[in-house]
Amino acid sequence: MLRLFKNKFFLLLLITVFIFILMGVTAKQNSKLNWFSNTINVIFSPVEKFFSGIGDKIGSGLSYFGDVKEVKKENAKLKSDIDKLEKDTADLERYKQENDRLREALNLKNQFNQYDSIGGNVIAKDPGNWFDIFTVDAGTKDGVGNNYPVIAGSGLVGRVLNAGFISSKIMTIIDVDSTVSGMLTKTGDQVIIKGDLSLKEQGLCRMDYIPTDEDISVGDSVVTSGIGGYYPKGIFIGKIKEIRQTNNEFTRYAIIEPVVDFKRLEEVFILKNKNVGNTGTDGAGK
Repeated sequence: MLRLFKNKFFLLLLITVFIFILMGVTAKQNSKLNWFSNTINVIFSPVEKFFSGIGDKIGSGLSYFGDVKEVKKENAKLKSDIDKLEKDTADLERYKQENDRLREALNLKNQFNQYDSIGGNVIAKDPGNWFDIFTVDAGTKDGVGNNYPVIAGSGLVGRVLNAGFISSKIMTIIDVDSTVSGMLTKTGDQVIIKGDLSLKEQGLCRMDYIPTDEDISVGDSVVTSGIGGYYPKGIFIGKIKEIRQTNNEFTRYAIIEPVVDFKRLEEVFILKNKNVGNTGTDGAGK
């Protein structure tokens, strides 16, 4: 028996049984042993609070992980919704651009009703950031001929440099070999728009032969004059960006910012004069 009392496990078991007996006895109202029960409760209250606190924390932790899982699920759905909205927005912008191009083509048809318009997509361009020389997927099989004027929307791009059977090479107004007869819309005076090597890399061109007494200013518009060239009258070329004086005090020139963005060309319209035969080498608008 003494050996059993020395056994810690047996002693702990005996104390536990004793406590349960006391709890049963003191459970009765007005028990004389209630004071003992209260003492036991006081002694074991910190232990109870400790384990209760641990239980609460474990419960909170499990609830937290559940909330995190739910938040991740909601975030995934929101991301999916955002991706769909971005795609829808991109589609709407693409449709808007296409609609704008079609409207411009319709306006063009109404403005130049003596011309047929032949659409062409840009399929290649010469090295560099700007479209000074590029190739489109329209050729003589589509009715395209050399020197036919080329526009994008309602702005002048240039002319057909070489029409092949299934594709054509286009030279734009910013190319150094390009010359266009222009007109100031404010006064009707004739000017010459030329490509310039130093301006080409900025997508700009140059306006020469400005009358010395000409009242010009930044922002003035320039259109094709329809005189002595390949282009019909009235195609918008661009606006004056800057006016420069040469070494000669009586001469000056202007920098023209074309209305066409020669860095982002995707498609163009080639104008074919209805009165010109389809030989593949005819001029247009002369």
